[in-house]
Amino acid sequence: MTFASIRTIKRVVLGGLCVGTLVSSTGALSVSASSERTRTLHVTKECSEYFGAAGDWCTVTVSNLRRLPVGSRILYSQAMGVPTGLLDSNVVLDAGDGNRAVGRCTLDLATGLGLCTFSDGTGQLAGFQARLDVTCPGDGIVCDLDGTYSFNRDRD
Repeated sequence: MTFASIRTIKRVVLGGLCVGTLVSSTGALSVSASSERTRTLHVTKECSEYFGAAGDWCTVTVSNLRRLPVGSRILYSQAMGVPTGLLDSNVVLDAGDGNRAVGRCTLDLATGLGLCTFSDGTGQLAGFQARLDVTCPGDGIVCDLDGTYSFNRDRD
C-alpha cells in the first residue's frame, strides 16, 4: 500500500474509532440512581496524526467534560483496515497526568460512521463509562463523538 493510498484512506476514515468513529444510535447507558448519573458528552477530535497504524492517535479539540480537556489524545491499538473496510480497535483516552480511560472504537470506513465505548479508567477518569456515536464527515480529519457518559461511583 502506497503512502498516497494510505492518505486517501485516512481522509475517508480518519478518526475512526475513533475511532470510532461508528453506527448511529440513541441508546443510553443503564443507570443506577445510587451509583451513576448519565450526562451528555460532545467531543470533537482532529486526526492529522492518525495514519491508520497501531499506535497512531487523534487529538481532542473540543470537549464539554472538564475531566477530558482539549489536547487529550485518543490512542489506537490496532491498525485500520483489519477487518477490511473497518477501523476496529482498542483505544486509550489519555487526558494526561495518569488520567486515562480504556475502550473500543469501530468505524465504517465507507460511511464515516462508528461507535466508541469506554468502560473504566484511572485517575480522574476512574469509573468512566461512555457510549459515543462517531461521525467523520468530509475528509475524515475532524470527527464528532456524541453520546452519554457517567462515572460509576460503586466500582470495585
